Amino acid sequence: MHKVINEMNTDLKNASILIVDDEAANVRLIEKILAAKGYTNIVSTQDSLQVVPLYQQHNSDLILLDLDMPKLDGYGVMDQLNKQAGDILPPILVLTAQHTQSYRQRALDNGARDYVTKPFDVEELISRVRNLLEVQMAHKFMRVQNEILEQKVQKRTQAIHETRLQVVRHLGRAAEYRDNETGLHIIRMSNIASLLAKAVGMSNYECDLVLNASPMHDIGKIGIPDYILLKPGKLEADEWAVMQTHVQIGADILAGDGSELMVMAHDIALTHHEKWNGKGYPNGLKGEEIPLVGRVTSIADVFDALTSERPYKKAWSIDEAISFIKSEAGEHFDPKLVELFIENLKDIVVIKEKYAEPDSH
Repeated sequence: MHKVINEMNTDLKNASILIVDDEAANVRLIEKILAAKGYTNIVSTQDSLQVVPLYQQHNSDLILLDLDMPKLDGYGVMDQLNKQAGDILPPILVLTAQHTQSYRQRALDNGARDYVTKPFDVEELISRVRNLLEVQMAHKFMRVQNEILEQKVQKRTQAIHETRLQVVRHLGRAAEYRDNETGLHIIRMSNIASLLAKAVGMSNYECDLVLNASPMHDIGKIGIPDYILLKPGKLEADEWAVMQTHVQIGADILAGDGSELMVMAHDIALTHHEKWNGKGYPNGLKGEEIPLVGRVTSIADVFDALTSERPYKKAWSIDEAISFIKSEAGEHFDPKLVELFIENLKDIVVIKEKYAEPDSH
């Protein structure tokens, strides 16, 4: 505590003080008084038109301002400072020979913090200077502390975001491992989904959310029994009904977190098997009833699944997969997204090649 007080006292003596008075004798007198009390950072001017430039240059902590000056009086100076400094206007101590209440009130209304009439008592002037500077230094100290706190909050928020991303990635990989798929599938699929989201007009921030939320689209497969999930042949009707529950299981796993990332992941998990024609599952949503992120993830997931080799199937060629996707425009897939997918096929193929399976060459 003593250290803080000592630092504030030191700051007080080093505070930037700007003296504004058109009379040279008045300026010299005030400079002498302040210097005798240990104030070391004093700037002065007799030209009221120079106040704003000097304030900006020296970041003044206190302005001692005369009212009656040629060119621009003290009220005009305060108007300029108010326009320039806004909410961070430094304290202004008005010094004037005017004794009437109306002058004092107008000065205070224009932003002056205090008022001393000439001829002034030296000790009174010093007390008022000290009091105003103490308040100003306290405000500056609090602003610095708030900035430090804000930086810490931002750093902590970023850390929480990074932790969420790690959880997301691990959850996504957990589902893929159970389904005999590799982590490279979700990397390809999520990058394709993000690219398509950009093509449809989503912001960079939203595309980043798609990139990190879409890997959890099949997290619900964790809840599907192995004899169904890993069955090499075609599923029976009752088995298929169980398999379809993975979307609701995934949505339930991801529910309850209000972050934008997890809300999007929930929506993707729940809707990536809905179809444009309303014949998808679990809720039979149709057209734009399906969230855009669900529609984007659906086409990216199907394309990568078709063009990837699995234990139970060979990989389709790019042409075969595109032919199928075209045939499903307006049926399984959003027709607009199919067009954009084809327009961006060159970049999508680059993603496929960049994250290709090690044994696919």
